[in-house]
Amino acid sequence: MQADFNFFQHWYPLSPVEDLDPQRPVPVTLLGIRLVIWKPKSSENYRVFLDQCPHRLAPLSEGRVDDKTGNLMCSYHGWQFDQQGICTHIPQAENPELVGKNQENFCVVSLPVRQENDLLWVWPDAKSAELAATTPLPLSPQVDATKGFVWSSYVRDLEYDWATLVENLADPSHVSFAHHGVQGNRETATPIPINIVKSTANLIEVATAGSFQTTITFEPPCRLEYAISIPNSDKQLGLVTYCIPVSPGKCRIVAQFPRNFAKTLHRFIPRWWNHIKTRNQVLDGDMILLHQQEYFLKQKQFSENWKTAYKLPTSADRLVIEFRNWFDKYCQGQLPWSQAGVSVVESSKINDDRAVILDRYKQHTQHCRSCRNAVKNIHGLQILLLVYFVITISGVAILPDSLRMHLGLPLVITALLGLGAYSWLKFRLIPQFYFVDYIHAEK
Repeated sequence: MQADFNFFQHWYPLSPVEDLDPQRPVPVTLLGIRLVIWKPKSSENYRVFLDQCPHRLAPLSEGRVDDKTGNLMCSYHGWQFDQQGICTHIPQAENPELVGKNQENFCVVSLPVRQENDLLWVWPDAKSAELAATTPLPLSPQVDATKGFVWSSYVRDLEYDWATLVENLADPSHVSFAHHGVQGNRETATPIPINIVKSTANLIEVATAGSFQTTITFEPPCRLEYAISIPNSDKQLGLVTYCIPVSPGKCRIVAQFPRNFAKTLHRFIPRWWNHIKTRNQVLDGDMILLHQQEYFLKQKQFSENWKTAYKLPTSADRLVIEFRNWFDKYCQGQLPWSQAGVSVVESSKINDDRAVILDRYKQHTQHCRSCRNAVKNIHGLQILLLVYFVITISGVAILPDSLRMHLGLPLVITALLGLGAYSWLKFRLIPQFYFVDYIHAEK
């Protein structure tokens, strides 16, 4: 009998470090466990605690980093905790010795954390910190500046389960169709033969045949990586994804996109522009398909399993089959929600509200510092354009007749151009941070 795979004794990246706010606590959920990310003022590194104050279980993510002590303060009663999770102050304590004598009882659950490859990593089992210290992070060999690579990072919450995300990423043949016009072309789609190179409890590796030499690696529970070599050159690019189980029917993707060429272009294209024009579109292209696919599979699994529910006749499906077999063999085909005290409630229906399923703001923008700042700056620019328009038109109206043609006309033209720019920002650019419907029939 195979030993169960322990999802809690592995490293997971919660977020790109650049997207975290050092001034305030950030809530995040992993394996059904509510956590809080925060940065002590005396430290260069972030900390991750269980999102519960030991006093009355209020969420510490609603707290603040105290200006004087730099510690995490609970906003309910003001209890404070240092970077190790030790309680340092209880405002209600009549006897100051109360805190010192009960530090162990009053502490917050603090989890092992590391910062590597621009990501914040957490080990969700506080009781196995020693094992965490000796367990390597599932890092990508492509995210390495010493090898000439540059990369960008991306994070998004998704409206489907962890297993559905892994299965989707393990399927390169869908790209030509689900992402037609964004990353693929259905008119040039060809068979993608997949050869299993290695398959163990801790690693699945396959190679694809085709115009590009591609290796796909799945390192459970979260790293799924594409390493692509361009023929007749030393150019390489990759897709490094980390599939994060959040809660039943919810997951998060943390992705990095390394390459060892076009480095100047990498520096000049704003990160937020890449997110709204490419990364969000790719996830939008999958979202409704996977949300509904997952529902139908769960319905079928009441009477059959995936092996009969799916029809997988081609070599392109081999990695999906290999992953599903791994999931059955080592995880009994399910995530350990019960161990985290999470009740699994099956969805009674498909969510047809496309504005919710494709909500870019809640799923990505609010988590991404680049996109948040872009929205803020664009709103500021809109205000300036409106102010310029009003002031210019008002000024021209009071100009003497002799100046209106020579001075007033150019000013009116610039004001109208500014109004046009305002309209483009408001109706074309800003919505891309919030919601863009993805209709495959129109692609």
